[in-house]
This record gives sequence, structure tokens and C-alpha cells, in this order.
Amino acid sequence: MKIKILTIFPEMFDSVFSASILGRAREQGLLETEVLDIRPFSDRKHQNTDDYPFGGGAGMVMLAQPIHDAMAAAMGPDFHGKRIYLGPRGQTLTTGKARSLAREEELILLCGHYEGVDQRALDTCVDEEISIGDYILTGGELAAMVLTDCVARFIPGVLGSAESPEEESFSDGLLEYPQYTRPRIWEGLPVPEILLNGDHAKIRAWRRQESLRATLRFRPDLLSSASLTPEDLRFLDSLKRENVSLDEKSCREEESPCSREN
Repeated sequence: MKIKILTIFPEMFDSVFSASILGRAREQGLLETEVLDIRPFSDRKHQNTDDYPFGGGAGMVMLAQPIHDAMAAAMGPDFHGKRIYLGPRGQTLTTGKARSLAREEELILLCGHYEGVDQRALDTCVDEEISIGDYILTGGELAAMVLTDCVARFIPGVLGSAESPEEESFSDGLLEYPQYTRPRIWEGLPVPEILLNGDHAKIRAWRRQESLRATLRFRPDLLSSASLTPEDLRFLDSLKRENVSLDEKSCREEESPCSREN
């Protein structure tokens, strides 16, 4: 797979794309990345890539011309893929979206900066917009790194195990189960016995329940869109009843001193 980045700060990507999983994927030929500096494509005297917005307002806006020409150079004569702008209006990046993008032959990622990009560049050079979350970044470079890392994990062979990306948080709409490693007892805290007995069916069942437990506790909003079995729903109901009982017990304990004082 090829991923090309259009940016005015190409130096930001050097260490990210050469280290860890992304670095190994590139060495193995599973992922090809190229970072293109937008500045040399500017037809202005000082190769600036921004100007004041029409209508007034704070900040600067990226020019359409250098983006258009940089995109044309990145696409070449035979482009087959998607052109993506990393911006706040876009669809939020999810595991499902990353999995879908990993099936493309090529991606071109446009990194905005300043107060945004001239809309005419987006209208003519971009197929879709993607956001990595509802918060403000200085530019699209960090978002492009996140998207590249997320997509690369679904390229066959990148992780070394076909099952790895499917067992991680959000792969099935749930948070990941707790993980443990050696030693078996650390600071008096043992590894759950079920993980040591070698019964893989029981381990899978335990992990599923712990994923449900973690999701209910930390991100209950995810449960409404997760793929849940009848058994999952029964387990969640039992957890909710258990929590209600604990809350009622806590309330009684908090109220009892007041009752004695009265």
C-alpha cells in the first residue's frame, strides 16, 4: 500500500515513519510512504502557501494553487485510491473506517494548517474529509500520523499475526480485556488463575466478559453500537444489577450515621 502526505512541515514525519511497526512495514515492502512538501509548488515569489481570508477574520488560510499542484504531482498519471483531507468537519476515524481504507491501493493525505484550507482546493482535490476527534490541533500532520498508523495495522502482514488487529480495543466495538505477563505474582497481586490453566475456551469466555465489563465501566456509549450476543446481554444485565446492588448498599451505609444521630 502507498500513502503519500502533503504538508508544509515534512520534517515532522521522519522519526514516526522510520520507527516501530511502521518502520518495519516499510522495510518489508508492505507499506510505502512518501512525504511531499507543498511549499515548492507555490507560484508565489517567496513560495508562501497562505494568505489572508476574504471577508476578514483572524489567521491565515492555505492557498488553493500550491495544494492543487502538489496533489496533481502526488497523483501522477495513474492514481487509484482516495484523497483525504484531515479536518474537523470530516467523518470520525474508527476501526471500521481504517479497515476500509486499508483495502485501497493508495491514499493521499492532505494536512491543513493555520485557519484552514481554501474551499476550492477541497472541492477539486479531495474525495473525503476525516477527523480523528473533536478537539483542535495546530495542523493536520499529527492526524495524518494517527491515520497512517491505524490503517497500516490492517495491511496483511504488518503486525505479523492475522488475529492481532481483530483482538484489540474497538475491533468489535468493545474495549480490550485486561492483559497480564510475568511474574505470576507481583507486589502481592496475582494473575487471574483462569489465564494459567490452559483451557482456551474458558480463557476466550473470560476475556469476552472482561471486555464487556471494561466497556460498561469506561465507555458505556460503545455498547449501543457493538455486536452483542444474547449471552453478552445477559452478562451485562447481571453486571448492571450488581452495580445497582452496590449503589444501594453504599447509600444505606452513608445514611446509617444520620439515622443514628436523629
